Amino acid sequence: MKKLLSTLLFICLFLAPSFSQIFSEQEIGIVEHLNDTIPMDLVFFNEKNEQVRLGDLIDGPTVLAFVYFNCPSICNPLQEGLAEVIEKTDLELGKDYKVITISFDYRDTPDQAVKKKRNFTTKIGDEKARYWYYLTGDSATIAKILGSVGYKIKVAGLDYIHPSALVVVSPKGKITRYLYGLRFMPFDLKMAVIEAQKGLSRPTVNRILEYCFTYEPEGRKYGLQVTKIVGTLTIFILGIFFLILVLRRKKQANK
Repeated sequence: MKKLLSTLLFICLFLAPSFSQIFSEQEIGIVEHLNDTIPMDLVFFNEKNEQVRLGDLIDGPTVLAFVYFNCPSICNPLQEGLAEVIEKTDLELGKDYKVITISFDYRDTPDQAVKKKRNFTTKIGDEKARYWYYLTGDSATIAKILGSVGYKIKVAGLDYIHPSALVVVSPKGKITRYLYGLRFMPFDLKMAVIEAQKGLSRPTVNRILEYCFTYEPEGRKYGLQVTKIVGTLTIFILGIFFLILVLRRKKQANK
């Protein structure tokens, strides 16, 4: 079984170059906008119900997390994973970087933001929690920030289907790194913050894993999407087969 999983993962990574078109066309997920600058003039409400301008909060490397407060699946694990890596890294929140959680549900309120923030900042302490902001906004503002980072969501009744990732930006709002998943390595966060401080962008292979794996809420884990991988591999092989066939016929016609 382990050999099979290893083989499928290798195939997934091998096909990585052909995934760029898939990511741009998919309805839900992330299209990386590395080197683009987020709109720093957008205005949100913080957990104190105060209007805040994004550019006034971002004065150093900043980690952006996109969630909605009534999410029944991956938003809470994402915030838990973020709190854990903040606690474990040797970087200092507030001094080396900041964190901004933005709700993409226009119905979420500052009162809800207060409760959510309290749930996930108890581990890191009140002093550090001052530099982890929870923002809400109207639908137009939310659409602009999501579009700027390439974060694609889909409405499903009262809920949303959405990806799980952090977006790291430089002091000037330049997108420098995407960190995918629900749990994050302290080293990855540290490198992302250091690169953001320098304004250096770097793509991540974990983007491919988002395509190859799907989150299973019941077990709070990712499962390999065998059907999707095999389907992509089949299309890839058929493409090569037809290309060879065309080249052979062309060669025979020239004889």
